[in-house]
Amino acid sequence: MATVRPPAEVRYADELAAIAANDPHPKPPGWRLSPRAVRTFILGSSGEALSYKQGRKTHQTVITQKFYGDDALVDRCVVTLAGNRGLMLVGEPGTAKSMLSELFCAAVSGNSTLTIQGTAGTTEDQIKYSWNYALLIAEGPSSKALVPSPLYVGLSGGQLVRFEEITRCPPEIQDSLVSVLSDKVLMIPELDGDDRVLLAQKGFNVIATANIRDRGVNEMSSALKRRFNFETVHPIVNLELERQLVLNQAQALLAESDVPIAIAPDIVELLVSTFHDLRSGRTSEGIVVERPTTVMSTAEAVAVSVSAGLDAYYLDDGIVTSEHIVRNLVGTVLKDNPEDAKKLAHYFNVVVKNRAQNSPDWEAYYKARKLLK
Repeated sequence: MATVRPPAEVRYADELAAIAANDPHPKPPGWRLSPRAVRTFILGSSGEALSYKQGRKTHQTVITQKFYGDDALVDRCVVTLAGNRGLMLVGEPGTAKSMLSELFCAAVSGNSTLTIQGTAGTTEDQIKYSWNYALLIAEGPSSKALVPSPLYVGLSGGQLVRFEEITRCPPEIQDSLVSVLSDKVLMIPELDGDDRVLLAQKGFNVIATANIRDRGVNEMSSALKRRFNFETVHPIVNLELERQLVLNQAQALLAESDVPIAIAPDIVELLVSTFHDLRSGRTSEGIVVERPTTVMSTAEAVAVSVSAGLDAYYLDDGIVTSEHIVRNLVGTVLKDNPEDAKKLAHYFNVVVKNRAQNSPDWEAYYKARKLLK
């Protein structure tokens, strides 16, 4: 049975096998790949094909670039994970923090599924361990009755653990990580003897993510902050780079949905230019525009592109036009504040209208503004 979204270690199994077969560099204890190989997995092999054997056959695989932006940030993250401190990825929503943490886990540990999802309802039991209460009542506390959490599995197996949206958790729940990150040990007072102490195996570490917009929701304690190295993941600044990324990601997601449709690069450029202008508050012509309260992230641009593709394939003639983009743009921009509708309309009436005078693509885009209502 096909899964909706296989984990990174499954999606990129061929690439990971190719990198491992061509990785002569030293590895930190517990790592499957060297830091240099992890870097190659995330940033790509620059078009170079790597050879590796699978059975009697020799395969050639090009390592694709998966993260676009600051290469130096990837280097710093790899160095942090090889040390004793946890890694904290912060930034605006939609800047690929979760994707980056998943890729690191797949490359370092071969398992990206050890994930704790932070919410207002996350409890300490969900972070550390819980119990099978039927066995607990019948036999009392025992290793057999214990239900391990992702953190427990990561500690015992020497693997990376992901903690998504950590600032959504109450501070007292966040601080349950302090002793684990400091001493690399998890105490289980209900058990006896050696079972009371779970010592972290080599390779264990924590990658946490937090949105800048969530600051102040549940601010992290200074004690917990000291256990992490913080890295800020910024939005993509280069317009052409963002256009190519949105196009590649949208086509890949449509292919996974068995939708054989191609989105023209010119159509994606309209969308990405709109997101870029509204995100920065200033167009390439120097016109100042009001920024919406919603996040105009690259991830949202990918979502609009995919929705436009599905719209064109299932409800139209299979050709993605500017009308499909505008129709699906509305649901992205008008999430948080009704006033954002006026900002988007103003952008079309000023910026898009001006560009429509010199470009047929922008003219069609401007004519589709009626779908904003």
